[in-house]
Amino acid sequence: MSDDGEREFWFNTRTKQVEEGRQSHYTDLIGPYPTREAAAAALETAAARNERWDEEDERWERGGR
Repeated sequence: MSDDGEREFWFNTRTKQVEEGRQSHYTDLIGPYPTREAAAAALETAAARNERWDEEDERWERGGR
């Protein structure tokens, strides 16, 4: 849990489950997220960010065009 008393949620990539508080080894976790729903969408969020970054890289490689 965070120092300020707010709940944190993590997505466990090994079990594919959301955990409240850090319960598993850090190598299996993505987070923290402020809500259970955000943690459950962790893989989709990461995929969308990766796609956006790939598009930005392609634009940069083309000289910003």
